[in-house]
Amino acid sequence: MTQEEDIAAEAAAETHGPTHSGFVALIGPTNAGKSTLVNRLVGAKVSIVSHKVQTTRAIVRGIAIHDNAQIVFMDTPGIFKPRRRLDRAMVTSAWGGAKDADLIMLLIDSERGLRGDAEAILEGLKEVQQPKILVLNKIDRVNREDLLALAASANEKVAFERTFMISAENGSGCDDVMDYLAATLPEGPWYYPEDQISDLPMRQLAAEITREKLFLRLHRELPYSSHVETEKWEERKDGSVRIEQVIYVERDSQKKIALGKGGETIKAISTASRKELSEILEQQVHLFLFVKVRENWGDDPERFREMGLDFPK
Repeated sequence: MTQEEDIAAEAAAETHGPTHSGFVALIGPTNAGKSTLVNRLVGAKVSIVSHKVQTTRAIVRGIAIHDNAQIVFMDTPGIFKPRRRLDRAMVTSAWGGAKDADLIMLLIDSERGLRGDAEAILEGLKEVQQPKILVLNKIDRVNREDLLALAASANEKVAFERTFMISAENGSGCDDVMDYLAATLPEGPWYYPEDQISDLPMRQLAAEITREKLFLRLHRELPYSSHVETEKWEERKDGSVRIEQVIYVERDSQKKIALGKGGETIKAISTASRKELSEILEQQVHLFLFVKVRENWGDDPERFREMGLDFPK
């Protein structure tokens, strides 16, 4: 048993009664609110959120403790009809995460209903053996009759164990989901130490935070083909940390957008990212951002490995 497993076992032993643990895969169409929900259920930011579709590119695991259960949420990329190599890798990753989980949670945007990608996901779920629950999100924007009709329609297509109606934004209904998962996941020791909330390396989380700020600032101007990597991480003697990151784009015109007039855009992105990273790390952060052009980075196997994705042939 590893040292981490020892710590986890000791933490679990201190609780009352048998412990439960397991992996829950969140799947759904793009922009259904999966990342917002994971952050809500974990109680901390472990997955980035933006208005841009397909923001989540690889599986992010968020770890929550509820009653005697350790619930490992797998925030998967949104499932959609892929057009590019990166799209195919993301969709493959999402379905792979679903098949590796103890339980699958399908998240549907109540406003959009079962149109488009949601219908295709329901068809795909018929081939997956794991138990499944349906979670209807954004219920505060839809009347009750339409919600009930949506739930009935989805349950006609797939045999869900339970249906929940929630708002990931304000937390309504989320406690019911946690109560159910804590009671349903298999009995067994916890996988992670009690105070761990994610398995994402800090260098990668830092890159994700900056990518979120990039998307929030430029989600209309900058195309989807941008990527952030943390290249240097230096813990300094004064207790601060120096971080150097590179934003990769595919064309010079995109580099100009990311930099902005007089560098004002990249400065704003850096300021926002540095502020959040300082709060997460609880130490002063010196963040340096660089923008580089790398044509067709979406066809580079090394970039896929950096994102935690398999490179599709």
